[in-house]
Amino acid sequence: MIKRSIIVFLLIALSVFTMACGTGTDDSTSVELGYVAWDSEIASTNVLKTVLEDEGFDVTITDVSASLMYQGVAEGDFDAMVAAWLPTTQADYMEEYGDDLVDLGPNLSGTLIGLVVPADAPINSIEDLNESNYADGVITGIEPGAGIMRATLDVIDSYDLDYELVEGSGATMTAELKDAIDNGEEVIVTGWTPHWKFARWDLKYLEDPQGIYGGEEQIHTLVREGFETDNPDAFKIISNFAWTPADMEEVMLMIADGTSAEDAARDWVDSNPDKVAAWLE
Repeated sequence: MIKRSIIVFLLIALSVFTMACGTGTDDSTSVELGYVAWDSEIASTNVLKTVLEDEGFDVTITDVSASLMYQGVAEGDFDAMVAAWLPTTQADYMEEYGDDLVDLGPNLSGTLIGLVVPADAPINSIEDLNESNYADGVITGIEPGAGIMRATLDVIDSYDLDYELVEGSGATMTAELKDAIDNGEEVIVTGWTPHWKFARWDLKYLEDPQGIYGGEEQIHTLVREGFETDNPDAFKIISNFAWTPADMEEVMLMIADGTSAEDAARDWVDSNPDKVAAWLE
C-alpha cells in the first residue's frame, strides 16, 4: 500500500512538473516577427505571416521602430525580420547589432531611396533646390531615426541646403504628397522604391550627384542566432522568402486602397501559389 502511494505521488509530481515546464507556446511552432510600419514592411511581413500560418505556425508580428527591430532580433525578442534595407540605408544599425544577427541575404532587390517630387516639377537635381526654394524649403519625411531620415540630414548638410526636414510617418508623408498633387502644389518627400505611390502618381527622384543616398539596394532577411536550430521548419520558409518590387507594390496598393493588411496578404498569397510553393521547398 505504501509502495503504491509512493508511485502515485511520483506520478502526480511528474505531471505537475511537466505542466509547469510545458505551459506556454511551443518554440517549434511559434514565430515572432518584428517590423516597422512602413507600407513596404507591412506588406512583406503580413505576407510572410500568412504563409507561415498556413503551414501551422503561431505567428506574432510586432510594430516597432527601426532601431528596436534590429535590437529585438539581436537580443532574441524577435525570431526574424524581413525589413533590413542594406547596404546603405540601415548601415548604422548593422554596425551596431550585426555581430548578433544572422543575415540570410536579400528577399527583394532593386530598392532605391531619395528625394521624390512630381514628375513635372521644374527641378531635376538636389543641387537645384537652393536656387528654387522649391516647396517653400520643406522636405516631408517619415519617422525620426529611419535610415532615409538620417541620410536626408546628411544630404541637407552636404549640399548646404536651406531646407527643413519635417518628421512624421509613412502615412503622413503620403497624405501630404496626395494633398499637394491634388491641389497642384509643390512638394518634396523622402521616398523609396518599392512603394505604391509610384503606381498611383507620376513621380521622379531628384538626382543625387554626390551619391549620398547610394545606388540600388536590397532588402535583407535577418534572424536571431540559434533560430535555425530551434525552429528549422520556420527557418526554411523564412530563408526562402523572396519576391519582386512589383509583387510588393501589388500588396501595398491594395492596402492603400482600403483593403486590410491581412486581407491583402491573403489575396496575394492565394493568387501566387507558384511563388509561395518555392518558399516551402
